[in-house]
Amino acid sequence: MSTMNISLPDALKSFVDDQVNQRGYGTSSEYVRELIRKDQDRQRLRNLLLEGAASSPAAPADDNYFEALRNRVRNAKT
Repeated sequence: MSTMNISLPDALKSFVDDQVNQRGYGTSSEYVRELIRKDQDRQRLRNLLLEGAASSPAAPADDNYFEALRNRVRNAKT
């Protein structure tokens, strides 16, 4: 694992320390890693949404479409 050192103003360091203590992280590094993972997830979701918005619609999302989805879920449970 690589190491990265960052400098924070006192107010941000206090905030990070509070988050570590209040949210049960073992270290500030765990907290920062979690923030980075969440940002990666957000960027992936954004890219998927943009791809979806740029694509042409496959089929209308009407009552039949949603009923077929419900049936798939019901059948998957059994």
